[in-house]
Amino acid sequence: MWTIAGTLTPLPALDRLDLVADPVAAALRSMADGGRLAVAEIDPALADTAEFCVHYGSPLEASANCVVVAGKRGDTVRYAACVVLATTRADVNGVVRRRLDARKASFAPMDDAVTLSGMEYGGITPVGLPADWPVLLSPEVAAAPELVIGSGIRGSKLLVPGEVLAKLPGAEVVEGLAR
Repeated sequence: MWTIAGTLTPLPALDRLDLVADPVAAALRSMADGGRLAVAEIDPALADTAEFCVHYGSPLEASANCVVVAGKRGDTVRYAACVVLATTRADVNGVVRRRLDARKASFAPMDDAVTLSGMEYGGITPVGLPADWPVLLSPEVAAAPELVIGSGIRGSKLLVPGEVLAKLPGAEVVEGLAR
């Protein structure tokens, strides 16, 4: 079923909630489409996208990265998750900054991203993020038939259709998000 799996062994995500972070497991249980996701165990040392793709034979163009952005205006900080294909970068200082109505936007400090998401750095995923965070998706992510994304931990990856990500709470497809 998963043409992008390479040498991974994808299993139904709902059958292996032990392979995802707690907030991801809670989200999967509550999602109508939770049964459409698969999870595959990986070597945590190979969680970074480029190394993962080379080692497991999964195409880079089928991987999506999720980055947490902090936008500031005065004393107010707003967070958002940006999900773009691994072959692109999120336009943090343009599109994301404007979407967050911030004077300044940058990648959230690692400690903040980990603490606020309840996920491991290098494994943060749009599935299970705080409900008040917008989840900004590039159109290419939303349209992808299948993607590899983080699972909330470095020891596994989720396989998911882009259309499922577009149905996540707070999800918005944002033109020009990816460059």
